[in-house]
Amino acid sequence: MDPSLLPAMAMFALVARHKSFTKAALELRVSRAALSQSLKSLEQRLNVRLLNRTTRDMSLTEEGQRLLSTLAPALASIDQTVRNINDTLEEPSGLLRVNTPRVAAKHLIEPWVGEFLARYPRLRLELVMDDGFANIVADGCDAGVRLGESLAEHMVAVPISPMIEMIVAGAPEYLRHHPAPTTPADLVQHNCLGYRNATSGSIYQWEFSSPDSEGHSFVFEPQGSLITNDDDGMIRAAQQGVGLLQHMDLALREPLLAGSLQRVLQRWSKPFPGFYLYVPTRDQMPAKVRALLNFLVEKRELLAARKL
Repeated sequence: MDPSLLPAMAMFALVARHKSFTKAALELRVSRAALSQSLKSLEQRLNVRLLNRTTRDMSLTEEGQRLLSTLAPALASIDQTVRNINDTLEEPSGLLRVNTPRVAAKHLIEPWVGEFLARYPRLRLELVMDDGFANIVADGCDAGVRLGESLAEHMVAVPISPMIEMIVAGAPEYLRHHPAPTTPADLVQHNCLGYRNATSGSIYQWEFSSPDSEGHSFVFEPQGSLITNDDDGMIRAAQQGVGLLQHMDLALREPLLAGSLQRVLQRWSKPFPGFYLYVPTRDQMPAKVRALLNFLVEKRELLAARKL
């Protein structure tokens, strides 16, 4: 079908519904003459007469009635779909797919899932766990969560966590038998647990900033008896006294408060931008995405108050 016929067909359906060129022209905000010319051109292109009209009356031909019987329900369906799309811009509803690393999901989203879904009962939330940097558009996701330092410049991003520190910690039992390191150089004498990135396959290198005025950054490659791609498993192993680990402060808050882990090398940790919710553009942002963004920003203030 020639798409250029659609506007004229929609005009024809409106004229047929009103049974009046004048009323249809007023609704469309065009002149009666322009509307009449559009219908005449449609008839010429279809090579069929759709309307019988005189100076006083108008009626559908048999061919016009046949066309209208097909157009009317199709146009009504299109109109309802457009209304539904507009509704999603006003009220959060439908499926909201969010690509997120597991650690961000566990500490920034999952603790509030019940409250979020109760606040927006017409929403369905799908969390797509991915520790790599995903193309949310290609993957069919509405939004993504990543660390600020890993975001592409063109992305629209809003912070949803406070600044983050990388903490080195070990169990009290481990530190009783292994003197706590005072500089990162001392880590060569320790059993340092390794985390393997499931996407890249590389072992995560521990990051440090010197406490002097220059604050030079450098990395250390952990060597130890355990490597895992599960950060929760790594934390449990450290709590058992297997060795030292490095992880984000938001992931270690509870074991540090409980005393099952103790922090070391605190002076060598420098805060850096935390997690951001990112979307491709702010233009025509769906209400469901706006709802999640505002909700997580609201919870960011609560997380900041809980910082160690």
